[in-house]
Amino acid sequence: MPAIQKLYEACKASFSSNGPVSTEGLEKVRAKLDEIKPSHVGLEQDAQLVRVWKATNSLNGKKGRNGSNQYLPPIKYLHIHECESFSIGIFLMPPSSVIPLHNHPGMTVLSKLLYGSLHVKSYDWIDIERPLDPTKARPARLVKDGEMSAPCGSTVLYPTTGGNIHYFKATTPCALFDILTPPYSSDDGRHCSYFRKCLKKDQPGCPFFSSTSCYFNPLIVFLLTAKFLTHCHKSSDDYVEDILPNGMKASEVVWLQEYQPPDSFAIRRGLYKGPSIRI
Repeated sequence: MPAIQKLYEACKASFSSNGPVSTEGLEKVRAKLDEIKPSHVGLEQDAQLVRVWKATNSLNGKKGRNGSNQYLPPIKYLHIHECESFSIGIFLMPPSSVIPLHNHPGMTVLSKLLYGSLHVKSYDWIDIERPLDPTKARPARLVKDGEMSAPCGSTVLYPTTGGNIHYFKATTPCALFDILTPPYSSDDGRHCSYFRKCLKKDQPGCPFFSSTSCYFNPLIVFLLTAKFLTHCHKSSDDYVEDILPNGMKASEVVWLQEYQPPDSFAIRRGLYKGPSIRI
């Protein structure tokens, strides 16, 4: 039985429309994912090209006048399977390409880097003492900020832990195998949202924070600075720490605001060339 079929069977037995049915089942899927190699999913030649890329230290695209890589090939997604319980697919990322910070609401995600290297930065939301408008900036804590290089083991993130909100930047050509359970579904409240950091002056608790946007308003600053400096004796960090769990410092917090990625960000459907899955 092909390795990808074994992985599918493990997913089918271990996942439901609510996610993993048990910790043991999740570990079985993770063990099968750890066994997956590029050759098991039709990517053996792609993996070999990474060695060529590293040897020549070239970029897979043309450089603009300022030396930046302005004409990168698009990120591709190779769809393998999706049902109401889980989805299986592979992201092919050219060097220097970026998948912006995004979330997986109510979802468990298993990932494995099949070849290449990429930088990962991930966060988890912080439960706060006082409710904030969910459409505005929210506090999060850093979980991971580092490099991953294949071969390596699989990783798991959970609905509220493990770095549910993450960002990828490809260092070399790379392939990231992804299993989501349950999969994205806007009808079920599992919509993929993208986020960016807010500057400190734009965070809740700052006297110039706007509830309608994360952008600085010079006019408000001009009109209110004198009054604020005269009458305010509480720092923005003090305001922030009032709503954080006990013992957590404002310096440990990153504020994230939902936003629409630039038009230059696109993920295109690619052709999966590996063995077909028998449903």
